[in-house]
Amino acid sequence: MLRVLPHTRLDQLAGGKKGSQEALAKLGLHTVGDLLHHHPRRYIAKGELSTLADVEPDTHVSVVGRVVRAEVHPYQDRRTRQQAWRVELVVAVEGERLLLTFFDRRKHIADWRIDRFQPGTVGIFSGKLGEFRGRLQLTHPDATLFGTEGDAAMEFELQPDLTPVYPASAKVQTWQLRDLVKLALELLDDWPEVVPRSVRRAHGLVTGRQAVEWIHRPADRTQVERAAEYFKFAEAFTAQTLLARRRVALRSVASTARLPRAGGLLEAFDDQLPFELTQGQREVGEQILDDLAQTHPMQRLLQGEVGSGKTVVALRAMLRTVDGGGQAALLAPTEVLAQQHARSLRAMLGPLAEAGMLGGSDHATRVTLLTGSLPTAARREALLDIASGAAGIVVGTHALLQDNVDFADLGLVVVDEQHRFGVEQRAELTAKSDRPPHLLVMTATPIPRTVAMTVFGDLETSLLTEVPRGRAGVQTTVVPISERPGWLDRAWERITEEVAAGHQAFVLCPKIEADPDDPAGAAVESVADLLAQGPLSGLRVDRLHGRQSPEVKDRVMRGFADGDIDVLVCTTVVEVGVDVPNATVMVILDADRFGLSQLHQIRGRVGRGSAPGLCLLVTRAPQASPAFERLTAMSATSDGFAVAQLDLVTRREGDVLGASQAGSASGFRHLSVVADEEVIVRARGAAADYLAEDPALDAAPDLMAAIADLETSGRGDYLERG
Repeated sequence: MLRVLPHTRLDQLAGGKKGSQEALAKLGLHTVGDLLHHHPRRYIAKGELSTLADVEPDTHVSVVGRVVRAEVHPYQDRRTRQQAWRVELVVAVEGERLLLTFFDRRKHIADWRIDRFQPGTVGIFSGKLGEFRGRLQLTHPDATLFGTEGDAAMEFELQPDLTPVYPASAKVQTWQLRDLVKLALELLDDWPEVVPRSVRRAHGLVTGRQAVEWIHRPADRTQVERAAEYFKFAEAFTAQTLLARRRVALRSVASTARLPRAGGLLEAFDDQLPFELTQGQREVGEQILDDLAQTHPMQRLLQGEVGSGKTVVALRAMLRTVDGGGQAALLAPTEVLAQQHARSLRAMLGPLAEAGMLGGSDHATRVTLLTGSLPTAARREALLDIASGAAGIVVGTHALLQDNVDFADLGLVVVDEQHRFGVEQRAELTAKSDRPPHLLVMTATPIPRTVAMTVFGDLETSLLTEVPRGRAGVQTTVVPISERPGWLDRAWERITEEVAAGHQAFVLCPKIEADPDDPAGAAVESVADLLAQGPLSGLRVDRLHGRQSPEVKDRVMRGFADGDIDVLVCTTVVEVGVDVPNATVMVILDADRFGLSQLHQIRGRVGRGSAPGLCLLVTRAPQASPAFERLTAMSATSDGFAVAQLDLVTRREGDVLGASQAGSASGFRHLSVVADEEVIVRARGAAADYLAEDPALDAAPDLMAAIADLETSGRGDYLERG
């Protein structure tokens, strides 16, 4: 008898036409393992069948019925403007008549349905109950057929108590997947045990083989729950073991310890600081300085609430690196942010950044900026400063990654807004050192705990949640202009009032220029003209966006920082790093088009001084809509971590993790970083404990194979962010 393994291709299992294999491939099903990891999305219980008399529309129902009429009708598809076919079935259910409707773009599929649902056919029909012209209707329901009425009762009794319903497609029906899964399970020779026996026992888990049987052929709901528990834990455990191995491996890599120097730059900087560090800045700073003193490379993620002072913490780490004989590179995602960082670092250091200059300190170094738009002479000078070591601190964009950028002794890489960079780009920069440099990854976007443990599980994590004293904070208000159009006029009045009081304002738009396909969307160019000629005509209005030349962007940002511009109409180019304490108002147009974590970053551009900030979230979304509810929930909290968790719950996981371009939610098949925090926490601890017993995974070959698969497949890409 043919026996199959998880890596056996599906065409070897069941043969079939090329079209069938292509249809399965579109569902991501290429091997027996893919098929058996394609879990049912729900189950139809024979004892829980619905009666139409006691259900409401929009309720999910499963009913037993008999087809009494089957018809196919051609119609014009309004989206494709091509002919399509509508199959309508009338099914008798407990004396009621239920309409079943299918929409097909191909005539042969519609004909196939008519042949399948011949009058007299009995089956279980399952879907969301709706209404059409006063009649109860199911659209594209799942169907399990038992033949004609004469033998249906016997077939119905032979059905399992729980019938699985699989994610399917127009060309691969759920019943076809059920038959294929049944065959695969009957022929399956072996199933990998990813979770070692000691770990399964400690966490009360069934075996992998038992789990795959129960998830597809359960006797009851308890078996479904036990099987799902295993698969979620197995995925979390595999990922966490991979990350734990990386942490262990990193400790065996040699790096240069950057030790303190009495009377050095860091000591001089601390002595001249005009403010007192927060307790959080001191504690996190000590963690980082301790890491820099080790002979293996630091790998640390610094999460900082908006306005928490991450830049000062990073600067102190850079100064320690310079004191230890090395250089520090700060990698920023945009020229605007790189220029802002260079200006703020020089301002904080004062004479300590003026090495070789008149008035510079004896301990001084240089802060050098390198971007792609530098003139040739300035670029040549910057490259010389970097190569000679004269520049102790180098700030730059992707230009730092180019082959002709050579460091004398790169000791620390600081990556700002890490999600804007890929792992290859960071590797290019760290490769510019003879020994692996220390790495500090910073983000102002709060990361929920589960995401931090999965996406950044190979980094040590530090949190800055305390905002420096003296900042007044930000009040956030939703402005629903569909229901209350006059509130927008009041928003412009508030800007005028703040400017009259000596402050400045941002007006943020989701687009640069108006889009003919989206005429309602706010765009920088049109909004700036409208405001300058209308409600803000007496104010100095300018604009900032990504299509401007670097010189223009720098000029505008300097003008705004110096107070020469009252109102800056801009895109999200100001999302991070822009620090203008005098700005007190942020008006965000079409706010519902942004993610909540991004909105939290944007509103952090105001309220950075002693005057209170005001953030107005302008939206056309109806007040009863989910979009409006999201904005309302955000306006109720200033806690970035609460906002990030809300964002994670209300958006696709892939959007938050940055994995959506890979075509999957988060790289996981069964685990949710939103709903399965408890599983991830348990798996992280279990992985660390197991590695302490079996560091090489000699006793867990299946786990080792799963880790290798995760590292080499696209599903592991999200783990590369650390």
